[in-house]
Amino acid sequence: MLMHSHSRDHGHVHAHDSPGSRVLKWSMAATLGLVVAELVGGYLGHSIALVSDAVHNLSDVPTLVISWFALRWAKRPANSEKTYGYHRAGILAAFTNAILLELVALFLFYEAYGRLRHPQTVRDDLMIWISLAALAVNGGITLALLRGRRDLNLRSVLIHNFGDALSNVGILAGALVIRSTGANWVDPAIGAAIGVLVLWSSYGVLKESTHILLEGLPRDMMLEEVAHAILRVPGVQEVHDIHIWTLGTDLHALSCHVRIPDMHMEESEKLLADIRERLAKEFRITHTTIQFERAGLPRSAGYFMPEPYRSPKY
Repeated sequence: MLMHSHSRDHGHVHAHDSPGSRVLKWSMAATLGLVVAELVGGYLGHSIALVSDAVHNLSDVPTLVISWFALRWAKRPANSEKTYGYHRAGILAAFTNAILLELVALFLFYEAYGRLRHPQTVRDDLMIWISLAALAVNGGITLALLRGRRDLNLRSVLIHNFGDALSNVGILAGALVIRSTGANWVDPAIGAAIGVLVLWSSYGVLKESTHILLEGLPRDMMLEEVAHAILRVPGVQEVHDIHIWTLGTDLHALSCHVRIPDMHMEESEKLLADIRERLAKEFRITHTTIQFERAGLPRSAGYFMPEPYRSPKY
């Protein structure tokens, strides 16, 4: 006997913007204004730190645009071509944003190295006022995005803007040091430090988004624990060919083969419901494909991932 079942727990499209979408829209406008201010201030004040931060903030614009579109796409329903829907749009956006940030970091290192070799006099007054304005903008965006930090797409933007806010604090501190000591080398040193911060902040998002795109096991799960939870359901004798992956934020999927004894169809349907309920309750796995098998494994069975888990009762 073979049974093949899918749970159906898919989202619906909403015509209105989500809070995260609204935050991203006004964040784009504020970021563009900040970029213009920092570029002008960096040019007039001969500050590589301000120019570096302007380039860093300029990279936020495609980041915000991609993330905004991803939020919209993720709400679209499944169709005959995209049978899982567009849940991965946010993950793909996070991956793209992380790659852009890595490239930005390399540019900042290059610019800072050139300025360290050929220092220029810096206008610390412009650095102070513009860094204060930038801190207000980036700090506000960071606080507004805190509610959506479970979404990897929004978290990539949150981490990015939190890094921006920290770099603004660094520029402000550097400007005060330059004002009191006249040490102009502090400016490119801050620019290089911002590059390190960009590199560090993007690495975690790049690693996590790559893991999801390669359909790796969700980070907060252990395959053995999921298998043993299924085995605790009365009537389950063996579990094999278990695969668990992430479709989108907080949307996990599972497929597996379950060996059960001979029983009526009504009993097997109840057993299937019990398995699905346990997976949803203990692991938040809401999309399941479970195949029931009455007999043991055939000799020609393929690659097992992992080795079959068997109940000690059988």
